[in-house]
Amino acid sequence: MRVLGVDPGNAVTGFGIVDRGRGLTYVAAGTIRAGTTRGPARLAAIYENLLKVIDVHAPDAISLERSFVAVNIQSAFKLGEARAMVMLAAAHRELELFEYTPTDVKLSIAGYGRADKRQVKEMVHRAIGAGVPDDLAEDATDALAISLCHLFRAKMSGQISRQLPSVRKALPTRSILKVEPVRLASRLRAKP
Repeated sequence: MRVLGVDPGNAVTGFGIVDRGRGLTYVAAGTIRAGTTRGPARLAAIYENLLKVIDVHAPDAISLERSFVAVNIQSAFKLGEARAMVMLAAAHRELELFEYTPTDVKLSIAGYGRADKRQVKEMVHRAIGAGVPDDLAEDATDALAISLCHLFRAKMSGQISRQLPSVRKALPTRSILKVEPVRLASRLRAKP
């Protein structure tokens, strides 16, 4: 499975591609810089360059970092726009899209949800091994971590799902609890 991890940003969007066969293999990583362009031209640059990366490296899925709540609302809007371009590219290339919070990524990679950039970079190098350039931009390293996060989680869910069929057979096919819809209007009328 080949995963394209994307770390969206206002000015710089990082990408990192990792292949999982018998082991983890570094494929490519880099940054997409919109330069001095603003507005729709900035978004078009992110989208078009991301499509080029997808077309050259043919990933099976895209792993995207989920936004956190920013203090600066304008920065949050711009980050959301960059994320939308990644989602659009995934949809146009018919790729599955998976999202992970920064805490999920750090926890999967470094074992600690508040790991710093240096710790994440070190663990990316340890996980992938040979081939990862030492001089990668932080955004590209973060994108590789996002890619690895999905590969680690997909591997875990694959192992779990292979074990679940026997457990599922033991569970009842119908829900034991009956859920009655609550009608707010009827409750309001019933009060004296």
